[in-house]
Amino acid sequence: MGLTENCILNHEEINHKVKRIAYQIYESNVEEQEVILAGIESNGYLFAEKLRAAMVEICDINPVLCKVTIDKKNPTNPITTSLTKDTYTNKSLVLVDDVLNSGTTLIYGVKHFLDVPLKQFKTAVLVNRNHKKYPVKADFKGLSLSTSIHEHISVIFTGKKTKVILE
Repeated sequence: MGLTENCILNHEEINHKVKRIAYQIYESNVEEQEVILAGIESNGYLFAEKLRAAMVEICDINPVLCKVTIDKKNPTNPITTSLTKDTYTNKSLVLVDDVLNSGTTLIYGVKHFLDVPLKQFKTAVLVNRNHKKYPVKADFKGLSLSTSIHEHISVIFTGKKTKVILE
């Protein structure tokens, strides 16, 4: 007999979390005309796309997508972005990822953007696992979850079957 899937968030719950985070981003940037949503490839970028769609529905701020490519196996390798540094200089930027595990990916992403003067810098994650090895936090989070170090969180963004599962 196989293990059953432990679904933490279903499609509707994820949509609710996305909308709530979009409102929080709007509230912290109400004076801005544009906000850069820098999604860490691949699921972080998909989450950023969902946040952008929600923001377009709720406010007049122009959410601009930026894809951030980080080598997760070796995060000290050069980080690339789909936008030039001039595009996000002196702008409000939100670094987006799907799950905050140890904080390694997020902290190196933060380090990359610290080389550029920003008006405001925040982080957003769908799930915060509370297992950080670096002093990084999510300013906007959909769900905080204390798990064992041996458990794994998977975020699946496929059509109407989006879900977060604990493995």
